[in-house]
Amino acid sequence: MTATPGPPPALEIAGLKKSFGKAEIIRGVDLSIGAGERHAVIGPNGAGKSTLFNLITGRFPPSSGAIRLHGHDISGKAPFEINRMGLSRSFQITNIFPRMTVFENVRCSLLWAQGYRYSFWHMVNRSRDLNEGAEDILEQINLTERRDLPAGVLSYAEQRALEIGITIAGGANVIMLDEPTAGMSHSETDYIVNLIEKVTENKTLVMVEHDMGVVFGLADRISVLVYGEIIATGRPEEVRSNPKVQEAYLGAALEAEH
Repeated sequence: MTATPGPPPALEIAGLKKSFGKAEIIRGVDLSIGAGERHAVIGPNGAGKSTLFNLITGRFPPSSGAIRLHGHDISGKAPFEINRMGLSRSFQITNIFPRMTVFENVRCSLLWAQGYRYSFWHMVNRSRDLNEGAEDILEQINLTERRDLPAGVLSYAEQRALEIGITIAGGANVIMLDEPTAGMSHSETDYIVNLIEKVTENKTLVMVEHDMGVVFGLADRISVLVYGEIIATGRPEEVRSNPKVQEAYLGAALEAEH
């Protein structure tokens, strides 16, 4: 009796390569991330982590290989097409509208998911579903009390929280976060980690992160990217004890934490 195949991985990468001229940056990445998994990609500076993110999210077309989202090929699709298929990302540099209020930032991010698309005659202030949706996200990211402030006056950690709110607003089930705690104090990092845990519950999380405390505290599995190749993938304790990882990256990274 033939076994019934299970659902496809949330994200599957096969033979992925990317070159810029003669420089080969991603050199044959294979990776499978299950639905609901929290997966971290770590590695030294220049390893190709941001390039890998940009390939997955459509900012760069791959030179070869395949990227599949829930079994559907997204290789070479435009970022907006990938987003509408259920994948959303944040950026290393905070990407918000600083002069708009916190509430308006979140509400704008909900427009497409709420069916407004290219409609120019709707009065969004009168849309109950849209406004309630924005209020719900503000509550999730702990910014309800800051709703009427211009986003540009928020603290750095609050701006990152707002960007995470914008990232989840469209209802994506695969969330990609690029250095979500970069440049933060310990208290700010704790705030953002707790927020990530809350808003990505029952979603698939893929993140690039340098803070090893964050990585080992959040990730179910970790992949180590070195010179455009994944040298190890496994549970945090497996990666921590892997001699190849310690030699290539992790030993120096953990020392830098202390």
